[in-house]
Amino acid sequence: MNLSLRILSVLIWAGAVAAAPAARAGAPDGAAIYKQKCSMCHGVDGKGFSAIHTPDFTDPKVQASMTDKQMEEVIKNGKKGTAMPAFGGKLKDDEIQAVIKYLRSLNSEKKK
Repeated sequence: MNLSLRILSVLIWAGAVAAAPAARAGAPDGAAIYKQKCSMCHGVDGKGFSAIHTPDFTDPKVQASMTDKQMEEVIKNGKKGTAMPAFGGKLKDDEIQAVIKYLRSLNSEKKK
């Protein structure tokens, strides 16, 4: 492939990537927000890290132990006595709801 075609391919790919969020501008991507803001402490797969006491969101027992409202409160306000910071000033309400929806999708019981 010559240089002109490579450059054109990269520009087309970059344009498609840039346009993708605009195509779904109405709904935040909970998985993308989780990956960017949460995965460093809760794991890419949502299983958490026992060393820092983060919950395993794939565990049905963990899922059942929290209501959506409780998850929202922890995300917005942080969790006292833990390393969980408040994201209320960093995420919009619809972004928090998208993250909660994504967390619920990690429940291994739903994947059977």
